[in-house]
Order: sequence, then C-alpha cells, then structure tokens
Amino acid sequence: MREETKEKTAVPGTGGAELLQNPLGTEPVRGLLLQFAVPSIVAMLVGSLYNIVDQFFIGRSIGELGNAATNISFPLSISCVAMALLFGIGGASAFNISMGRGEPGKAVSYLGNAAVMLFGCGVVLCTVTLVFLEPLLRFFGSPDNVLNYAKTYTGIAALGFPFLILTTGGGHLIRADGRPKISMLCNLAGALINVVLDALFVFGFRMGMAGAAAATIAGQIISAVMTVYFLRRCRTVTILREHLKIRREIVVRIMSLGTAPFSNQVAMMLVQIVMNKSLKYYGSVSAYGEAIPIACAGIITKVNQVFLSFIIGISQGLQPITSFNYGARQYRRVREAYRSAVACGFFIALSAFCLFQFAPRQIISIFGNGSEEYYMFAVRYFHIYLFCTFINFLQPISSNFFTSIGKPKRGTFLSLTRQILFLLPLLLLLPRWMGMDGIMYAGPVADASAGLAALVMVGQELRRKEYQEMQKKVVSGD
Repeated sequence: MREETKEKTAVPGTGGAELLQNPLGTEPVRGLLLQFAVPSIVAMLVGSLYNIVDQFFIGRSIGELGNAATNISFPLSISCVAMALLFGIGGASAFNISMGRGEPGKAVSYLGNAAVMLFGCGVVLCTVTLVFLEPLLRFFGSPDNVLNYAKTYTGIAALGFPFLILTTGGGHLIRADGRPKISMLCNLAGALINVVLDALFVFGFRMGMAGAAAATIAGQIISAVMTVYFLRRCRTVTILREHLKIRREIVVRIMSLGTAPFSNQVAMMLVQIVMNKSLKYYGSVSAYGEAIPIACAGIITKVNQVFLSFIIGISQGLQPITSFNYGARQYRRVREAYRSAVACGFFIALSAFCLFQFAPRQIISIFGNGSEEYYMFAVRYFHIYLFCTFINFLQPISSNFFTSIGKPKRGTFLSLTRQILFLLPLLLLLPRWMGMDGIMYAGPVADASAGLAALVMVGQELRRKEYQEMQKKVVSGD
C-alpha cells in the first residue's frame, strides 16, 4: 500500500499535478505496455506490409528480376524510415520527458518542429533521388538486367517520400500524445488502400512495376493527410502556428534523442548497399548468378522486417512509459517496463526463429516461383543468416530504452553495434575466405554479439538506478 501511495504522490520539481493526471505515471505498467505496444506493432507491420505487398504482386507478375529491383531500391526506403525515426522518436521522447517534468508549454514546440522537419526532409530526399536516380541505383548494386525495372519503380515511389516520412514519424508524435490507436489507424488506412490498388494496377491494368509504385504512394498520401488531421487535434496540448516555427535549440534536442534509431537505420542502409554489391559479385562467380542472390536476400530481408516490426513496435510502445516515468523519477516503473518488454520480445523472437528454420521454402514460395537454384539459395540463406533470430530482440529494445530515458549517446552506440561494429566488417572480411557462405554467416555472429552488448549495457544501467534508490532510502530512513 505504501508503494502504491508513493507512485501517486507528486514528486517535487517534476510536475506533480501532471503525474497525478497522466495514466503513464499511475496505471499498471504491463497494461500500459500492452496498450501502447499493440498499436505500435500494427503500425510497424503496416509499414512492412507496403514492401511485402509490392514484393508479392511484383513476384507474381514479373518474377525474379522484379523482386531484385525492389531490393535494389530498398536502401531508399530505409532512408525514409531513418528520417522518420530521427524526428518522430526524437520529438516524441522530448515531448514525453517535458510533459513528465510538468513543462507542457515547451513540450508542444517539440511536436510542431518535429512535424515540419519530417515533411521537409521528405521533400529533400525525393528531389535528390529523382535528380540522381540512375547513379544511385547503380551505386546500390543494380545489375544491368535489373536496372530498368528499378528505375521505373523507384522513380515513381520517390514522389511518396514526403508523405511516407510524415506518416511514419507523425505516428510516433500521435502516440506520444496518448493516442496509439489513432496512430495505428493512420497507417492501416494507407496500407489497405495500397493492397487494393496493387491488385487493381498490377493484375487488373497490367501496369507492372509502375502500378505497384503508384499504389504505394496513393496509400501513403491518404495516411499523411490523416496524420496531419489528428496532429492538429492533439489530446494533451494544442499545436499553434507559432509552434511550427523552426527553433534551433528545439530541433537540436529532437535530433539528439532521435539519433539512436536514426543511426540504426543509416547503418542498415549502408549494410544493405554492401550486401547488394557482395551478393552481385559473389553470385556472379557461383552457380546462382547475379540476380538470384539479390532477389532471395531482398525477400528474406523484408520477411525478417515483419518479425522486427513486432520487436520495434514493443520498443516504441515502451518509449512513452519509460520517458514519462524517468522524467517523473519513478525509476521502479522504468525497470518494470523494460523487463516486461524484454519478456515479450523473447517470446516473439523464439517463435520467429522456429518459423524461419522449419518453413523457409513455404515462405519464399509465397512470392512467386523460381528455379531450383533459387529455392536452394533461399532455404540456405534462411537457415544460416537468420539463425540467431532468437536473440535479435535485445539490441532494438535496449537501444530505444536508452533514447527514451534521455541518454542518446548510449542509445546511439548500442544501435550501431550490430550493423556497423559487427555486421559490416564481417561482410567485408568473411566472404574473402568463405565466398557466399561468408555473407550468410556474418548475420548470426553479428546478432549474437549485439545482443550480448545490449545485455551488459542495460544491466549496468538498471543496477545503477537500483543502487541510487537504495541510497536514497537509507538517507531518508525508509
């Protein structure tokens, strides 16, 4: 009873009235995690669905070369997500921490500035892509027989970048305002439109790659319009025109808190580019050829993104809970939220591991037919590259945990461990000795190493807070 009373008591200097009113500081942690994580997972799954749906229809109508083309353009999709997380998670974290401290006037500026930066970055990325389209695709590793497909798809899809970034990042802002279901609704509406139009354009009108891209941007525009509508009608604050004016100190703070997830996505983009080039080179000197490894790896990467959508959704659902309670100095609730998120992540990761190991051929068959070499490569890639999926939940959850408690440097370092510190060097070194197998074995080694690093860093942080709380109790005589 005494502990419950402490939870609901105002904490000096942290906005006591806000703590009493905000459910993030009072309701049971596991219930909050479920409430926020489920819509986040659905939103992430919807984002993955854009890629999966395109892959399905393109694979069924065009085949291996079409699948390879979408994989070549995938680094640009990752770039969009990177921008969305930089200002979306950064703005959401800054907003929740300020609200936890009882500073709503400052918090609302984070929302307004983040929204403006999201759309602006999308316009810049769209322009750069269209101006340098062919050089970019060749740099990403496009074989000659795939280039025209990739140019058709990417040239149209780039027009949707501002709307995709605004929707993805704006969803985090809406969720930080305490409306996770609205965030989910914005993403879900666009995805359903994409599915319907994909079937109509690709199969009905036989528009091929162009039809898949056009269906995608149509869904993204609808989602973006809904996102803007709900951001203008926030529940806890009111965004006025003055809050949209870019202020340097506000943007710097947002970017500092969004650096960890942003860096992780940039690292993924770099790894994807190196991966495409490596698959092209080592595939050309193998029995598979250039296109089969790129096509298979692209499909498997996007299937793995479905698993990661669950994990990242959990980490995003964790963010407002840990941010608010850390700002309100409710450290016991912070620890409980992290441990609950890790337990959920482990269960999902173990389920994905079993699926990837025991049903790889069935999964790859969903995305069209191929030669026997195509299936052989896909099954082997599933078995080896994704072998450590069962531990691949620790690094994303832990990285976002550090960001959400206002420690972006640790979060950034942890977000870079798998992709930059471990996977990228392994992709450059192992194939020199092992050929194509070296690319595959780089995955599980990087996953295991990053998981261990996350375990050590978060363990130290949690023990430090427990020690500080014990010292306070000793001093206060509790």
